Order: sequence, then structure tokens, then C-alpha cells
Amino acid sequence: MNDQYDERPDPEPRFQVRARHTHTTLTVYQAYRPEIGRVAARTGRFPATWKRDRMTWIKPSFLWMMYRCGWGTKENQETVLAVEITREGFLWALRHACLSHYVPELHPDRAAWQRQLRRAPARVQWDPERDLRFTALPHRSLQLGLAGEAAARYADEWIVGIEDVTPLATEIHGLVWAGKPDQAAGLLPAERPYPLDDEVLAHLLA
Repeated sequence: MNDQYDERPDPEPRFQVRARHTHTTLTVYQAYRPEIGRVAARTGRFPATWKRDRMTWIKPSFLWMMYRCGWGTKENQETVLAVEITREGFLWALRHACLSHYVPELHPDRAAWQRQLRRAPARVQWDPERDLRFTALPHRSLQLGLAGEAAARYADEWIVGIEDVTPLATEIHGLVWAGKPDQAAGLLPAERPYPLDDEVLAHLLA
């Protein structure tokens, strides 16, 4: 897919967390091979085969997850999960995160950024949001990487529920393929701006 986007004025802020959320929780998406994904959805927890020593990326945007996993068709990403986590956990991750790339306005120098990146249990990158046909949009979608303490907290403390949304991904993909974008859009999870104090994202705005 190419990363060219429509250059008309964008009604969305360039950096904003948009997600399906309640007063106390937020839903993020991941995709795994069935041996992990199906067990996680059935039990509400990741199985022992889930690797805690690797960075795991969570994405509040359903469509960005679909872009990443090809609607659940890519190898080892066939099971798409909607993971509901606590607001407190999400905020903890953001407050302890470092940007995945160097920004002179935010870091004293490149070496300081690299030290911070090595220490941080979480990292953030902002990638172009996607539409139903995976065209890149001008505004950005948050990707949150969790490692070490953050990954352990995610798996053991923050998860409220896990749902297998692979059938939904397949249905929406089918409608897009059939040239029915309006019907497809009607099935998308309702993602709204997620209320965050300015200080939470101040160190993460690229």
C-alpha cells in the first residue's frame, strides 16, 4: 500500500488518541496466530506461550490494525483481538513512554533520547491513520509498544476483557471488496477522541 494521502484540509487534529472507550476502559487491537489469539479470547488472558520478553504493540485504531494485519490474512496475524484495558493502565504506559524516534524539540540531544529509549518500558510512534482502502490520511494514529514492566502490567493487571473480532474484520473486508464502503463503514467500531490532559502527551508529540 502506498502512503500518499489526500492533501485537502483535514478536520482531525494531527496528534490525537481516538479509540473505543468507556469512562473506565479503552479498547486496543492486536493480531496473533490462532494458537495464541483464540486461547486469549476464550480465557481472557494470554497463554503461557505469549512471549513476555518481547515488545508487544497495541493499537487503539481498528483500521490501522486492519492495515497492519491485512484484515487478519497475514501469516501469524490471523486472529484479531479487541483487548479492553483499564484507563489507569493506558495512562501509566503513556506517562512512562518515550517516542520511538528522535525529536530535537523534545530531547536535549540524540544521545539523551537514546538513553531514555533504553530505559523506558513503553514507546510511542505516530503513523498515518488509514481509511477503509488503507489510504494514508493526514492525521496520525497512536501505536504503543510495551516491554518489560509495561508488558507484564498489561498482561497481568490492565486487561479487563479480550474479544476475538476476526469475524468482524472478515465481514468488513468482504464489504470493502464488494464495493460497499458505506455498509462497511457502518460496521466499524465507534472510535471517539479519548480525553487526555495535555501533560500526558506533551513529551510524545512528534
